[in-house]
Amino acid sequence: MSAKDCGSHGQKRRKMFRRLCASILVFLFIVLVVVLIVWAILQPNKPRFILQDATVYAFNLSSPNLLTSNFQVTLSSRNPNDKIGVYYDRLDVYATYKNQQITLRTAIPPTYQGHKEINVWSPFIYGTEVPVAPYNTVLLSQDQSSGAVQLLIRIDGRVRWKVGTFISGRYHFYVRCPAYITFGSRTTGVEVGNNAIKYQMATSCSVSV
Repeated sequence: MSAKDCGSHGQKRRKMFRRLCASILVFLFIVLVVVLIVWAILQPNKPRFILQDATVYAFNLSSPNLLTSNFQVTLSSRNPNDKIGVYYDRLDVYATYKNQQITLRTAIPPTYQGHKEINVWSPFIYGTEVPVAPYNTVLLSQDQSSGAVQLLIRIDGRVRWKVGTFISGRYHFYVRCPAYITFGSRTTGVEVGNNAIKYQMATSCSVSV
């Protein structure tokens, strides 16, 4: 085979490679344009969560650094989209103090949320003699002495989006709701039972996907 023939084959391979690259780029461009058009038409928004209230049945710090707590929280979620549904495949609710988890995780049953629909859940979250980090024990004791404790009600889970008959893959889902609990003479709650205080909050929660 002559050098001319080898050069001809090399040129053909380079042309085929360039055409393949061009085809891939065109395909990716078309996919991107379609995604942008669909996004613009649907204008998707994240669900909106509100912590409506919290009922405290127990919140006791015992020696040396063990916390026993028991809450019932009411959470509402609204799907603001009129063309997108939401599958909540997994939602775990728990409480933290200064970034430390102080209750067990409580699972909310999987559910589907339609267009503009509102869901309300009232799970119990609790922890019995949960060890608290020494530095948080000091802060928690100080907060209780001052009559107010700032907690964070968290929801971690997985969601899917539904558009028509199309259902997306699963996405991680995080909700953070501040809960301000007052004690003693400063309490802003209402007694609803034996040693149970209910706090009305209507606090907006941060949502990230």
